[in-house]
Amino acid sequence: MNDMGIAAPLAAAIRAKGYDSLTPVQEAVLAEGVAGRDALVSAQTGSGKTVAFGLAIAPEVLAGQDKLLYADQPLALIVAPTRELALQVKRELDWLYGAAGAQIASCVGGMDYRTEKRSLERGAHIVVGTPGRLRDHIERHSLDLSGIRAVVLDEADEMLDLGFAEDLEFILAAAPEERRTLMFSATVPKEIEKLAATFQRDALRIVAQGEQKQHGDIGYRAMSVAVRDREHAIFNTLRFYEAQTAIVFCKTRANVNHLFARMGNRGFQVVALSGELSQSERSHALQSLRDGRARVCIATDVAARGIDLPGLELVIHADLPSNSETLLHRSGRTGRAGKKGTSVLIVTPADFRKANRILQGAKVEAEWIKAPSAEEVQERDDMRLMEHATLTEAPGDETAMADALIGRFGAQNVAAAFVRLWREGRSAPEVLSDSLPPVAPAAPRVRGEFGPSVWFKISIGHTGRAEARWLLPKICDAGSIAKDSIGAIRVQQEVTYVQLAEAVASRFRDMTELDKDLMMERLAGEPTLERPERPAYGERPERAPRTERAPRPERAERPAYSPKPSRFVDEDSPAAPPRPERKPYAPRDDAAPRKPYAKREDGDRKPYAPREEGAKRPYTPRPDGERKPWAPREDGPKKPYAPRARAEDGERKPYVKREEGTERKPRWGAGDKTAAPRAAAYKSHGGADKPARAAGYKSHSADGEAPAKRTYAPKGDEARPYVKREGAPKAAGFKSHGAEGKKPYAPRTAKPAAPKTDARDTTKRFVPPKPKR
Repeated sequence: MNDMGIAAPLAAAIRAKGYDSLTPVQEAVLAEGVAGRDALVSAQTGSGKTVAFGLAIAPEVLAGQDKLLYADQPLALIVAPTRELALQVKRELDWLYGAAGAQIASCVGGMDYRTEKRSLERGAHIVVGTPGRLRDHIERHSLDLSGIRAVVLDEADEMLDLGFAEDLEFILAAAPEERRTLMFSATVPKEIEKLAATFQRDALRIVAQGEQKQHGDIGYRAMSVAVRDREHAIFNTLRFYEAQTAIVFCKTRANVNHLFARMGNRGFQVVALSGELSQSERSHALQSLRDGRARVCIATDVAARGIDLPGLELVIHADLPSNSETLLHRSGRTGRAGKKGTSVLIVTPADFRKANRILQGAKVEAEWIKAPSAEEVQERDDMRLMEHATLTEAPGDETAMADALIGRFGAQNVAAAFVRLWREGRSAPEVLSDSLPPVAPAAPRVRGEFGPSVWFKISIGHTGRAEARWLLPKICDAGSIAKDSIGAIRVQQEVTYVQLAEAVASRFRDMTELDKDLMMERLAGEPTLERPERPAYGERPERAPRTERAPRPERAERPAYSPKPSRFVDEDSPAAPPRPERKPYAPRDDAAPRKPYAKREDGDRKPYAPREEGAKRPYTPRPDGERKPWAPREDGPKKPYAPRARAEDGERKPYVKREEGTERKPRWGAGDKTAAPRAAAYKSHGGADKPARAAGYKSHSADGEAPAKRTYAPKGDEARPYVKREGAPKAAGFKSHGAEGKKPYAPRTAKPAAPKTDARDTTKRFVPPKPKR
């Protein structure tokens, strides 16, 4: 192998893998003038694109070194559309860069985020991942792309189909602008060219050898089957080819689950692969195919991109792909690395045109064949038995057992037992209906010319609400024919006549059951269709003469209307008064003069009419001078009490001190109350004198008269000086009452309040308050 400037560690890894030469796409990315430039590379699947971009980014990753050191930041980023493809790329780069000591980290959905974060923190030279998980790591600041030198977009067209355009823009915006961007794809539609113009600068367009001739190592087969034989044709195809590994592609997850259950019941070693499975389940399914524990994989288009399975020889399209690109990617799972493969399309009559359109768009030619019958499958199975390698090998240690078996049971019985054991491990072939390849499209015919045909009669017509669009699919399914083989459909009153091409009429018996209680009968010749003759344009058909009827009686001769008595009215109740006669309606004479309109003056207005009871008088504000004077309210029902809202601090009336000597305003209703007789001998209760008070107290003067009270005077800003008040002599013998060596006055400091306790005086008896009178 010519190194062509390949780094020494990578060249040694390729030789150790057993490759003697490079593929065309690998040689194209290593050509002169490609290094350091952006490129848009297209090559067929299975041509070694993964190793190709691994070699292409080597100058940016290795930078002339044979052994890589610890990397603070990743040097290269590879983005793949699916998890399986990203993990497969990681496995390929592991052995390619293993001798150089490169650390490869994967970031894919469905895996443990913490494990991926630790792998990035340990230092990764190359990061491989899916767009969604890569964006998640960037937003969480666990992936730093500031040191990226090269970015590879693998299967870029699939990423656009899956809706990752916004994620790609976010990822590439986080990478440096001076990076190198490479885009690899099996097909390059217009959307990919626009994407390349957006993300790349002066990109090279590299077309690897073999793109114009797509999948030269793959043989395409198209099988025309009836709708009812679709699944049986898949089973017989798997048994007929007996591939080491096969993939059956379905359109939806529900179809995958249904076919997985049907094939499992028939003894196929099968696994399923779809987007609803977890990543561990999907990885386990692929590993089962690689280990040989399973031989058939039923998958959606999630497995159509980049997955490489060793020994994959057969691809079956149970549901037709949506476009030509998907067909190429599905079929590209086989025929890889120079090996041969087969791609089979299961086509029902309704999908015949769609299959031709997809094959033409993919620029491949398919051989139209019929599905393998049960006899063909059995014949191929017996051929494999006769050509089995164990029959040609010389006897070894088992010679004694073989002689014992032949001596005891005979050679014929031993051979028959071997055949039964061979067939026991395989599902029995299915019996299919006589399904032929579709008729080649004929030349365009003039409308109305159908060619040789046979007429059939269906036992339903207008009375059974039959319609052509309802009968057409039933006829196609019953005979497994296309709608082009059906000519005229004439719905009559009781029956329907159908015209079928003579080439497909043999698929219907003389009496065929289309549905329950719906039979189709073959006619010997052309039916006579009776149609009513239509009149010529402009002529009116003659109507049948009307029968003579009795003259209609005049209104005066009709009996007068008398209402039927109601069953809810008592006959003994007095009858309702008769209705007054209405004034007969007389239309106004338009010729009679009408009263002329005259605008009414203010003085001619309608006089005032009293307002109805309960109606409110509209409010009209009155000027200040015309207000009604206040008058005291007469005795009567008072206005109900309504508590007044508490006024705010700013709305309260300011306090004004009452002058001395002025009498207080009597309380309301004080004169109406009758005061209870108070105890005499009390000054405050009407008595002349109050009892003598004990002498010797400051508040109880010796002469029995209370000292004069001080008048209240508000304090100013400065504190008023203390003046000792004259009073009764204090008791002697106390330091605070005049004893010698009395303590000079000092203002008492406030003592802290005693803590409150729950202890209560239980000796006091509760006295309820007296009721008010």
